[in-house]
Amino acid sequence: MHQTGEILINGRKETLAFGTSAYVTQDDTLMTTLTVREAVFYSAQLQLPDSMSISEKKERAEMTIREMGLQDSMDTRIGGWSTKGLSGGQKRRVSICIEILTWPKLLFLDEPTSGLDSAASYHVMNRIVKLAHQHGRTIIASIHQPSSEVFELFHNLCLLSYGKTVYFGPVSMAEMLFATNGFPCPPLRNPSDHYLRTINKDFDEDIEQGIGSNSTEEIIDTLVKSYKSSEICKQVQHNVLKISQQKRGPLEKKGSQASFITQSIVLTKRSFINMYRDLGYYWLRFAIYIALCLCVGTIFHDIGLTYGSIQARGSMLMFVAAFLTFMAIGGFPSFVEDMKIFGRERLNGHYGVGAFVIGNTISSIPYLCFISLIPGALAYYLVGLQKSFDHFIYFVILLFTSTMLVESIMMTVASVVPNYLMGIITGAGIQGIMILNGGFFRLPDDLPKPFWRYPMYYIAFHKYANQGFYKNEFEGLSFPNNQVGGPPTITGDEVLRSFWQVEMGYSKWIDLVILFGMVVVYRLMFWGIIITVEKIKPLIKDYMAASPKKSSMILENPASISSQLEML
Repeated sequence: MHQTGEILINGRKETLAFGTSAYVTQDDTLMTTLTVREAVFYSAQLQLPDSMSISEKKERAEMTIREMGLQDSMDTRIGGWSTKGLSGGQKRRVSICIEILTWPKLLFLDEPTSGLDSAASYHVMNRIVKLAHQHGRTIIASIHQPSSEVFELFHNLCLLSYGKTVYFGPVSMAEMLFATNGFPCPPLRNPSDHYLRTINKDFDEDIEQGIGSNSTEEIIDTLVKSYKSSEICKQVQHNVLKISQQKRGPLEKKGSQASFITQSIVLTKRSFINMYRDLGYYWLRFAIYIALCLCVGTIFHDIGLTYGSIQARGSMLMFVAAFLTFMAIGGFPSFVEDMKIFGRERLNGHYGVGAFVIGNTISSIPYLCFISLIPGALAYYLVGLQKSFDHFIYFVILLFTSTMLVESIMMTVASVVPNYLMGIITGAGIQGIMILNGGFFRLPDDLPKPFWRYPMYYIAFHKYANQGFYKNEFEGLSFPNNQVGGPPTITGDEVLRSFWQVEMGYSKWIDLVILFGMVVVYRLMFWGIIITVEKIKPLIKDYMAASPKKSSMILENPASISSQLEML
């Protein structure tokens, strides 16, 4: 679809700033592990100013929940694939609650009554209209099959059919347009039902009396022509011209009113609770880690210090560095759901990308420590690696850093490939390439120098993970030498240099620092990609929309409109 035209606000061409408008999408993108109270309260902490106390924000959140008729479901989890929670209509009301906490100047509602019965639809829309009058706000809603009571709440009506404007003007004048063209609304019928059935040509068979044998397409053309020549259309065009010539001041660019520190703290708390309650995020992975480490510990049990243990140690450590960390992609589907929520909240100005990255990073640290420490201890002591405690601590820290690095890579993948199935395939492919040239399956000196040795060998994090594990384990050990003509024993340093071809010019702590630096780099890449996409997308749309024919949609200053359901 190619979009053309321009949007003028107070007669000016400017971008809708974060906080100026809010958009309630047709699909309810909510954090399924939270209760209604938690979801709205966390959103209130993100959006409302720091000048408000926590108790005031909590009261605002609970008042909004009551206004949407959700007081009996406050402590019910929203629910998703793992647990049953709210109904579809209740989820829709939660979505509306989140966006009306601050009452932006423009509120866009995409089918706000979907999933609601007629009584709930009326009460929700009636409350929204009342609050719009109280706060002087403009609401633009697309709505399907409204009841007669809901339909009467609207001030202006825009009827569209296959890209054509059939009618745009006061609700009360629409019936006259249809009647004068031979399509009157039958008595005791909902006008909205009559309008939609008249201009819907998906089922081009009319069974209504009074319309005759005309095809739906002919009916639409008749109504469009009649509207264009009507006084209503001329009045609308006059109003549009009048508003476009009123060069008022630019809208206030308030954005999110919570500080960056507040955003980061709230997002950390919310993400921590979500990770705790979502079994797929870390708990299932923890169970798999336990099982794998028990397998590793029993297969390599009491590995000893024989010459053959050199290869066995290297294989065991490579499995930990490569395949154990590979399991971090298991949390990707849960992270993709977080990304959907982030996308909605970010575009509505709730918080920035930096706060999201910090919140996600800090909240994941305790879980990554947990799944690195306990499974790592099982594998480490069952195999019988170096007994000193400092070697074990380094082993756990390196496993923790490598796992966090894989999550950082998957975050970067998610910013480019948001579909979780394609993302898992992409992430697995990237890690497969890194594992292949990480220095185990093909020793560094044997790697083809173009591309695979330079630069891929140094880009793959497995190089530094493998070398860190190897240095931590082999340094200080000695093994019997089975090679003919050689010395009776061979030291760990000689094994590292000749057998594994490890770079010995720096210590194992440098490998750890490099891995930590990679974590930071990949998280910054995620931040940079999100920011870049946000800036490039409008430019691409502007380029695609280039057309000699122009049209305009002008949004009047909401505070100056008497009717609160306007689309001008």
